Amino acid sequence: MHERYVSGLDEVDETQIGIVGGKGAHLGVLSRIDGVRVPAGFCVTTAAFRRIMAEAPSIGDRLDELSHLDPDDRPSIRTLSAELRRIIEGTVLPDEVAVAITGALTRYAAYAVRSSATAEDLPSASFAGQQDTYLNVTGPTAILEHVRRCWASLFTERAVTYRQRHGIDHRSVQMAVVVQEMVVPQVAGVLFTADPVSGNRKAAVVEASFGLGEALVSGLVNPDSWTVRDGAVVDRTIAAKRLAVRAVPTGGTTEEAIDPARQEQPALTDDQVLRLVRLGRRIEAHVGHPQDIEWCLADDGFHIVQSRPITTLFPVPESGDDANHVYVSVGHQQMMTDPMRPLGLSMWQLTALAPMHGAGGRLFVDVTRRLGSPSSRAGLLEIMGRGDPLIRDALETLIDRGDFIPALPEQPSAAPLPGGAPAPIDTDPAIVTELVACSQAALATLRRDIRTTAGPARFDFLLAAFEEHKRLLSEPLSIQAIMAGMDASWWLNEHLAAWLGERNVADTLTLSAPGNVTSEMGLALLDVADVIRPYPEVVAFLKQVRDEGFLDELADLPGGPAARDAIRAYLDAYGMRCVGEIDITRPRWSERPSALVPLILDNVRNFAPGARERRFAQGRQAAEQKEREVLERLRTLPDGARKAEETKRMIDRVRTFIGYREYPKYAIVSRYLVYKQALLEEAARLVRTGVLREEEDIFFLTFPELHEVVRTDRVDDQLIHRRKAEFRSYQALTPPRVLTSDGEGLAGAYRRGGVPAGALVGLPVSAGLVEGRARVIRDVAEAELAPGDILVTAFTDPSWSPLFVAIDGLVTEVGGLMTHGAVVAREYGLPAVVGVANATRLIRDGQRIRVHGTDGYVEILP
Repeated sequence: MHERYVSGLDEVDETQIGIVGGKGAHLGVLSRIDGVRVPAGFCVTTAAFRRIMAEAPSIGDRLDELSHLDPDDRPSIRTLSAELRRIIEGTVLPDEVAVAITGALTRYAAYAVRSSATAEDLPSASFAGQQDTYLNVTGPTAILEHVRRCWASLFTERAVTYRQRHGIDHRSVQMAVVVQEMVVPQVAGVLFTADPVSGNRKAAVVEASFGLGEALVSGLVNPDSWTVRDGAVVDRTIAAKRLAVRAVPTGGTTEEAIDPARQEQPALTDDQVLRLVRLGRRIEAHVGHPQDIEWCLADDGFHIVQSRPITTLFPVPESGDDANHVYVSVGHQQMMTDPMRPLGLSMWQLTALAPMHGAGGRLFVDVTRRLGSPSSRAGLLEIMGRGDPLIRDALETLIDRGDFIPALPEQPSAAPLPGGAPAPIDTDPAIVTELVACSQAALATLRRDIRTTAGPARFDFLLAAFEEHKRLLSEPLSIQAIMAGMDASWWLNEHLAAWLGERNVADTLTLSAPGNVTSEMGLALLDVADVIRPYPEVVAFLKQVRDEGFLDELADLPGGPAARDAIRAYLDAYGMRCVGEIDITRPRWSERPSALVPLILDNVRNFAPGARERRFAQGRQAAEQKEREVLERLRTLPDGARKAEETKRMIDRVRTFIGYREYPKYAIVSRYLVYKQALLEEAARLVRTGVLREEEDIFFLTFPELHEVVRTDRVDDQLIHRRKAEFRSYQALTPPRVLTSDGEGLAGAYRRGGVPAGALVGLPVSAGLVEGRARVIRDVAEAELAPGDILVTAFTDPSWSPLFVAIDGLVTEVGGLMTHGAVVAREYGLPAVVGVANATRLIRDGQRIRVHGTDGYVEILP
């Protein structure tokens, strides 16, 4: 079949991205929208590009080499990319290709020649600015030359690196080229049909400057800017535009100075801005996504020269109505802001006590009704403030604006929020013992009974198990025990600050509190290190571990059986845990024990034998000493006997119950491992019968969808493929703490003084002051710690606690007073500041920092 080398823009649409690339396909769609003017032109198809690539056999070898490079190997990428561009630009076009291109040129004096790759301008990856555009190209010879340059721009260093970081195969991307009439505008710019900073879908942003848009996109000028909402300009900034890029009559462009008298004149009138936004809304409605639109104004007519999806916007949960909604991020409260796969989202929704909405691979709770009702608003803000002050501030910002949250009638049926006075239960350790025993018995029953199920019946069993799961979570005595420990901690901090002028005293009083399963997990790994440390052959072997079969291989080494048994015993107790453990699709330690090896080796290197007992005893002694000191000081105060008695009662209460705060999460993930193993057994059967390609494909189905696949033995492969692509795109997004149904994300801010200039502000969660080397770590498996290090990371869930024994301080981007990382940091006596925005970007690995755990800020030292 003869392949076409040229197609007119009026002949192409979004179904032909593989032929004319993203830009060409979108321009073809735009040209068909009533009232949208697109400069006339044609596309040089990917068939021409493939023909050129085939003409130079050496390209294949270089592509193979390029595909195996690390994305961070910039010198090698730069060298290979330059070679590929030289080869393509130097290739002589076959006569059929050259004739097809020059034959499509018409009467226009000049053209814009634009790259149009097959993996650009997509909803999941825009590739904005990755390939080249050439303006005001004149004459057939120059057109052919610039078509080759566009092909070659597929291999600029920035484009190659972008593809590698997004997991896109270089061979899978091809290049078409758009050749259009060159419109010479008076003004040009960009239009975002949603605010690209706040994410607000109802706000449009227009940027404009004189001359060609190249001055704006290349950063030569600060553009004028307008924000439009509800058909009106709500904000405008008029900049001093000193330069413009103009077309040269003989071809090409040049920079020219703008007359000083015109520099601060608006490039557009408000009426023109509103007309442009209406045009953008028409485009947005047609394509179904918020758009980043490049436009130019010539003779008072707007021409659209490019439109692509805005890929940086965080998706909005579906509410099913047009009312305003306010959502709070679940991930910021659960210390896991990474995206979850569909099965993980679905399982958390089915087992959570509150209704949750998915968006961008994350979960959100709709708090609109609580915010709109005065009786429940204060309680919501109180509990949110204790969990994450930035969430509270974001909500208060929205409330104070008064333009979004509807006033609602009282909600007497709303479930009460936790907090307030200490829970009405006795300070009795037997309560915790009973709760743990009941949880373990329920887990044993689940493990026993699920073995008798298979196929669709297993899903019916699991739905009933989820109800039992929620019943256990909502057990009144369990909630009372959790709140008793938290309330006692808050009581101690508030009252002792008032009576003694000392802040965060509970941090010391809770050191080595009994029954904290998360801190015990970290200490238990020190015992594993004690078993391994005496055997150098085992240590050397573990340094070389690369796969999951290493435990069986240990048996042949001196000390290997003991090391193997110690690791397996640890996995029996804690193997259900992992980083991001609220996502059932994440590999558990029992499934991937190699994840523990770096932590074990750090403990072998950094600690002497017996570290577990010493650490726990030191914490207990420090807590007992602090208790004696506090009570003695209180007795010297007016009414001191009563104050001391009340404080002693609260100290006993906090030490009785604060450790239990961590147990329900342990129980959840223990049950999650059982659920996961049962679902993977079903997946294995589906793979054996040819229904699924691989077991982990079930991770990209929701629980009800998987139930249906098991029932029918049929699966939608395209759905799974689409879900995998969506998940990859979600990994590039940062979820907001608070999100509105308009798409506006609110981050919140700390509003307090007394912080040194340049310091990074956060929430103080564990008292103390420490200075040391920052270790910026995003994955537990990457950890390599030395004594005195301070861990800096995005978030820490319980799986990070084994690292806490080896560090001197903690800084995270996410967290609150009672999140897991904060609780364990206090128990280990680590100064900690959480909720530090962009900490992993602002602090470089290896820098010396000072963590003010009492005052809540971090200093970067010279």
